[in-house]
Amino acid sequence: MENLHNYAAYAKAQQLIEWRRYKEALKEAEQLMRQEPEDPDVFALISKIHLFMNEYDKALHWSNQALRREPQQELAWYVRVSVYYATDKDRAFEEALQEALRIDPYEPYYYYLQANMLNKKGRPSQAKTALSHALELRPESPLYLAVLSYTEALLRNFEDSARLERLSLKHNMESSEVYFFLGLAAGQRGEYKLKETYIRNAVRLDPEDKQYQDEFLEALQHNEMLFKIFLWPVKFLRKMKNWQILLTWVVAVLLFRPLLILFIVLYVLSHWVTKAIVHVKVFGWGRRGV
Repeated sequence: MENLHNYAAYAKAQQLIEWRRYKEALKEAEQLMRQEPEDPDVFALISKIHLFMNEYDKALHWSNQALRREPQQELAWYVRVSVYYATDKDRAFEEALQEALRIDPYEPYYYYLQANMLNKKGRPSQAKTALSHALELRPESPLYLAVLSYTEALLRNFEDSARLERLSLKHNMESSEVYFFLGLAAGQRGEYKLKETYIRNAVRLDPEDKQYQDEFLEALQHNEMLFKIFLWPVKFLRKMKNWQILLTWVVAVLLFRPLLILFIVLYVLSHWVTKAIVHVKVFGWGRRGV
């Protein structure tokens, strides 16, 4: 009977997490810990709640408590990997990721995090490989398809990126993360109006996320007519190979240096002018962004 009661309390805490009622979930978990003071599953649950509350030091502390009692506790490793990813501790992330994959090789979320980290480091080819593993395990995940769409756009495989975008939208159930990555992919393809639409949806679903806010302001800026004029040549550069871009810059420097310098100056000026215009449109005069 006691085990049944503990299971119900654990399930209730999990449900509260699903509802994002983290403080209530934490109270349930702490009550459960008083009844089971040495249960590694309870410690791992508490660490998960702190992870979702962005209390990363506490999340690590409780995951460590769980791993001291059960070195292969899967949820504790999940939290550990997620914390190192969120706090940009690359080396610790890689080490924890390898151990987590050894313990639970069928968790696709690990490959998703690995792909994001590789994209941040400018290694989209390796990110694509990681995402292929994630999609083998969960082939219809709209999030993994969206990140792969973004990765293909980074690799300048624009047709594949657009195809994956359509697949992701087919399975998407109003996820802010999915819209965010589809927006990034559209931006990489030079489809700035579409990027604005996707990022607007991400902000609508999660208005407190700072990264979504910043990308939305950038999308608005890219759609200002003044800035679009200076982005126009970029459309051609996106279709060129790296050696062609380098050759074009060399020729431009040698033959059109004064015009090139003027273009760069005007581009920088347009960047700051349109940034100010967007800031005023969104926040009004005399207000700072959040």
